[in-house]
Amino acid sequence: MLRKLRAFFKDKRGLAAVEFGLIAPVMGTMLVGTVEVCNALECKQKVTSIASSVADLVAQEKTIKQTDMNNIFTAANQLIYPFSSTGSSIVVSSIMSDGNGNGTVAWSKAQNGTTLTTGSAVMVPTGLMTASACARNACSVILTTVNYSYSSPLGKYFIGSSLMSDYFYARPRKSASVTWSNS
Repeated sequence: MLRKLRAFFKDKRGLAAVEFGLIAPVMGTMLVGTVEVCNALECKQKVTSIASSVADLVAQEKTIKQTDMNNIFTAANQLIYPFSSTGSSIVVSSIMSDGNGNGTVAWSKAQNGTTLTTGSAVMVPTGLMTASACARNACSVILTTVNYSYSSPLGKYFIGSSLMSDYFYARPRKSASVTWSNS
């Protein structure tokens, strides 16, 4: 009996299969996790890209109309590809300065989101709308806020969706402020 027990412990056949059986689930989990993290990072990058692109497109105009805004929202929805654009919310607002660094909303438009109330106060980063900038007729900024409800292909079964948000400020390029036109 002792001889058979010694032979069993000295036998090396099938050792690689046992090691593979122990390591394979760990390696598979790490692979899937890496893919999931990469997808989430790519989506976050796209949210940031949308915020900066929309603010930049609006800041290039002197006056913007609803058709222009619809075209900008359509372009923004294309930037999120290969992710679905149904979970996105984009809010574009023109923020005017009072000359002391405080901002108020001149106009706000949204796609799948809530607009900022016209005339409401908005906190802007220090130094963005200063008295010296107002002296140069740069007393307004375009604020774009993007929210995206990200659901990963596998993670939606375990953790659900997560909200990714970003915002971007852009100064108007062709005029002191971008005005809204209803025509």
